[in-house]
Amino acid sequence: MMIASFLVKELSVVGGFGDAFLRGLRQPEYVHVLLNPLPVYGLLIGWIALIAALISKSRRAHVVALILVFITSISAWPVFEFGQQGYDRVLAMSDDDGHAWLDEHEERAEKVIYVFYALAALSVAAIAVPLRWPKSSAPLAMAVVLLGAAALASGCYIAYAGGKIRHREFRNEPAPPIKSQAEQESG
Repeated sequence: MMIASFLVKELSVVGGFGDAFLRGLRQPEYVHVLLNPLPVYGLLIGWIALIAALISKSRRAHVVALILVFITSISAWPVFEFGQQGYDRVLAMSDDDGHAWLDEHEERAEKVIYVFYALAALSVAAIAVPLRWPKSSAPLAMAVVLLGAAALASGCYIAYAGGKIRHREFRNEPAPPIKSQAEQESG
């Protein structure tokens, strides 16, 4: 609590930046946009580090890379949650095509978020299991690399629709049809 009040005081001294930044942190759609690079770009960095660790055959490097993969893959959870919370505000700012892309973005995220959760669980297992069974280290790390590739593809799939919500310049294809309320509830 003391640290939070200190940060508020210090950021307020900075002037407009501090106040604006703190205001932004109270808007879920802003936090969503702030965090959404972690499960894509962050995961890509961890994934590359894990491949390098596998090549070097260093257990310590495996662990560091697996920690990066865990942190970046589990970061999909707050990105997803803040996206859900900010839906109505972004919808209010969107045109009809943006609305269609927002619904598509949400639907894609709901379908594939579990890949990120599975990757987070597998990366923890790849850290812990070799403590008991050392020969499992490389196969588990390789499984993380493969599931990490699927998570990266999933993140790109979600982000593709997300980028078209408010950026007309990225809309190089027709918007998906907007589903009726009955269609959304049935699946």
